[in-house]
Amino acid sequence: MITQTKRENLGKLKLEYEQLRASHNDLLKMISESELPEMVYNSNAIENSTLTLKETEKILLEQALMREVSLRETYEATNLARVIKYLWTRPNHELSVESLELLHQMLLGGINDDYAGRIRRSGEYVRVGWHIAPAPELVKPMLEDIIHQYGSNDNKYFLEKIAEFHLQFETIHPFCDGNGRMGRLIINLQLAAFGYPPVIIQNKGKREEYYPIFDEWRDRRKSDKFSDYLYLALSESLNKRLAYLRGGEIVKLSDYIKQNSLNASAITNAAKRQTIPAFRQEGIWRIGKPIV
Repeated sequence: MITQTKRENLGKLKLEYEQLRASHNDLLKMISESELPEMVYNSNAIENSTLTLKETEKILLEQALMREVSLRETYEATNLARVIKYLWTRPNHELSVESLELLHQMLLGGINDDYAGRIRRSGEYVRVGWHIAPAPELVKPMLEDIIHQYGSNDNKYFLEKIAEFHLQFETIHPFCDGNGRMGRLIINLQLAAFGYPPVIIQNKGKREEYYPIFDEWRDRRKSDKFSDYLYLALSESLNKRLAYLRGGEIVKLSDYIKQNSLNASAITNAAKRQTIPAFRQEGIWRIGKPIV
């Protein structure tokens, strides 16, 4: 459960974000464009893509790579980027089985056209680790049910709603392929509907932080860990944008620590806990220096 203190912290960050964003649309667009390769790289890497961040950047810029990569991995990068950019222009994109099938078609088109754009059919079973997803005949009614629950549950805090939906979606595993990337796309689609910027689910630390969340859900039907995980990711996303919107100098956190003779371990842990306004960019922690 998200504590009242965390809710208040997000509320303060969002209020400042809303106050500054209106007159800085071009800057916010640049931030989104600059972090597109990171979003694509991390989501695909979670699914075991071998592409590095730099290779993903080059593919999206249509530049030559130093090594030969599979056509599938190239399509996974370009298709995911296309869906993300499509959703940028549609912050109020409808959440329905049909709309999710459309996004899935865009995501898997050219990769596996037998599966692209449709939920699982009779005889199509999938397994994730030890978890065997529900029978294909149950997928559509279960998907419709969680979409309805999500839309009608107005009493639950928005991050708790999003966390629970993601865990339910991934447990159903409605598609034959691409469920993880679809689930992470949906998180940002849902955040946009609440007026928040997108988050990046980091590939680094996935085995220690992201994967255990699903075990907790399947074993105990608890979504608290993922709610807290999303809180940290959203706080980081807001802090990144606010650092640029405020107009101050942005420096590496390691340099900031040295310049101010701070305890490196304590400050790095504070960044991870989001008790200081630090954020990651290309995998490196940074912070906006206060304007004097």
